[in-house]
Amino acid sequence: MSALGRPDAAGSGGFPERGAEGMPDYEELFMSRELKRDRPFRTLLLLYRGMRLNLLISLLFYIFKHSPVWVIPIVTADIINQLSRPELTSLGFLWRDLAIVSVVILQNIPSAYIHVSFMSRSSRQVEAGLRGTLIRKLQHLSMAYHTDLRAGRLQSKVLRDVEAIETLSKQMMYSFVPALTNVLIAISITAFKSLQVTLFFVLVIPFGVLLITFFRTRIRTRNREFRSEIENMSGQVAETVEMIPVTRAHGLEESEIGKVEGTLSELKGKGYRLDITEALFGASSWAVFTLFQLLCLGFTCILAYQGKIQIGDVVMYQGFFSTIMASINSLLGVYPQFARGFESIHSISEVLTSTQVEEYQGTSAVTSLRGEYEFRGVEFSYKDTDRHVLKNFNLSVRPGECIALVGESGAGKSTVLNMVVGFYKPTGGIILVDGRPMEELDMRMYRQKLAVVPQSTVLFSGTIRSNITFGLKDVPDNKLQEVIRLANLQDVVAQMPQGLDTLIGEHGGRLSGGQRQRIAIARAMIRDPEIILLDEATSALDNISEFIVQKAMRELRRGRTTFIVAHRLSTIRDADRIVVMKDGQVAEVGTFEELMSRKGAFYELKQLQA
Repeated sequence: MSALGRPDAAGSGGFPERGAEGMPDYEELFMSRELKRDRPFRTLLLLYRGMRLNLLISLLFYIFKHSPVWVIPIVTADIINQLSRPELTSLGFLWRDLAIVSVVILQNIPSAYIHVSFMSRSSRQVEAGLRGTLIRKLQHLSMAYHTDLRAGRLQSKVLRDVEAIETLSKQMMYSFVPALTNVLIAISITAFKSLQVTLFFVLVIPFGVLLITFFRTRIRTRNREFRSEIENMSGQVAETVEMIPVTRAHGLEESEIGKVEGTLSELKGKGYRLDITEALFGASSWAVFTLFQLLCLGFTCILAYQGKIQIGDVVMYQGFFSTIMASINSLLGVYPQFARGFESIHSISEVLTSTQVEEYQGTSAVTSLRGEYEFRGVEFSYKDTDRHVLKNFNLSVRPGECIALVGESGAGKSTVLNMVVGFYKPTGGIILVDGRPMEELDMRMYRQKLAVVPQSTVLFSGTIRSNITFGLKDVPDNKLQEVIRLANLQDVVAQMPQGLDTLIGEHGGRLSGGQRQRIAIARAMIRDPEIILLDEATSALDNISEFIVQKAMRELRRGRTTFIVAHRLSTIRDADRIVVMKDGQVAEVGTFEELMSRKGAFYELKQLQA
């Protein structure tokens, strides 16, 4: 069980730093003072820092690609104006204009390819960088943070929210920037031809701004409510799936379905309100700007009737006004997606700005461990509570010694194990490892010397081989076979259709509890650890499986400092010392025989299991 060390901070102003595979690391960006939490648009721009040349090239080729929209109305107007002249004697202008339009249309193909290529290269880089940064940050966050937040909610942030931000990026480049470019170019051409028509065009823009202002707060609120409910549902569904065996075993299917349906009902209601708000926004914007288009037609017809513009110009201005209206409608139509994307930026910033990181930040190298531990007056309590889990806990452990921790539930046994791993840092007292304060050690190097076999074995849906060699490369086959022998896995591998390369299903669902535990022990053995931690490793096994696993664990413990948490007291008879814990303190210490002869706290616990 290891954790990745926090990467070095980037130099000042140097974000986004490049992470694995050359992808940007955005953690420093989100933690920087330069980032304003309530300005998601600025955050989006900062995400593309270092990629602006790509975006500029993409915009340039967008203008080339989109030029037919502006050229065709001008050419159409010229053809109509030429045809309206009675003295016209030749159609040479027609072939010239058609040739110009043909070239402009055909260049759309290579221009579109280059435009999308440069844009996609940047947006996909940001998407991958954000997901990579989130995963790295999750590895650095404290175990308390992961305990407080459901895994399903974190998955929603990594998958749904990053996708929404990537969609926002595309909409900005494929909708917002093009729409803005269309409006500016159309108004510029119109201003060159007629100031009166230009003024009419400019008057339309404030109405779009008013519409966005009127609906903005409502859409943002609805999106925030919907996003929060999506995260709750994601967490609820993940929990429900994990609980299916327990739910089915107790006949509680309907109760669990009812709980999920309650969450889905809330989600449905918030989604409905969001849809209605977005529909009203879209319909209102379409109706208002379609009416303006009719006014534009009437206005330019009057100017043509008065002889202030040519007849063909009516078509040109109508085309430009249609372009402006389409652009503004496009902006209004994607504004709800902008709102979702901005809300997603807020959502992932909740993770990336969290300061609940790994508590141990030591840098002292750990090349090897003798396995000597000393707990001096160690105290520990969880945040937001005054109740101490450990109180004045004192214990000295010699190198190579096997220490068993026993006691009632809540006595603090697992907390001690978590402190040995470095998941929790004492709120009082000190822990020494080989005479050095634990807070000075490089946690990543230190944890690479440990092996943990938990009560609930953590396997993934790969092969037996990949689960045993998890995190290791190029493991020699003879070493793997030796570990399989020591872990008593030969019979398991022999029974499998593809041997070591047999897929074991999600969480090892195709294996028995004893088989899963032996794979966990083999995983620990193959790392040749210097410290062993066994947390209730046999509590859920039957007697035969327990006997086999116990034999494998004795091989694992040989010559190594070992900490064992056990409720089944018969399994720790051969421990060097047994530490009996009560209310976060050491009640008594001794060998199995010594504690039984004293007839104290351990004797009472043993009698209860007799």
